[in-house]
Amino acid sequence: MKRVTSYLKSLLLLELLQGMGLTMRYLFKPKYTMRYPIEHIPKSNRFRGLHALRRYANGEERCIACKLCEAVCPALAITIDSAPRESDGQRRTTRYDIDLFKCIYCGFCEESCPVDSIVETSIHEYHFEQRSESVVTKTQLLAIGDRFEQQIAADRAQDAAYR
Repeated sequence: MKRVTSYLKSLLLLELLQGMGLTMRYLFKPKYTMRYPIEHIPKSNRFRGLHALRRYANGEERCIACKLCEAVCPALAITIDSAPRESDGQRRTTRYDIDLFKCIYCGFCEESCPVDSIVETSIHEYHFEQRSESVVTKTQLLAIGDRFEQQIAADRAQDAAYR
């Protein structure tokens, strides 16, 4: 009996008619189009975008050159060089580079940082004119951190309950 029913279904093309009915149902529904530059799709609070280096309130950079972010990076996108500071002998970074073409935005660098120095902001609108601009240096990372510190602090406070 099953064979006969399946033969009749295939003969009458019922699956095809069901598919066409579904297509017709969606054809006349109103479309939802996002006009990107004007409208933005809502992002998650935990969105990981452009990297930034943060400073303490007194203006001193937070990074203590422990190199945990470099060690934990699965894409090997972070390069850190360090040296002791002349004024007090504390170890600080002399070079902190992130190759954004290599980076997979996993957030491991942010999670491994003991002083909350490196963060991934919610900024996703950035571009490069040349390939060499994909490597973001320490001064650029600090400038991004200084410019968006209020936004970064607000995002971190909102996410604090989940950490």
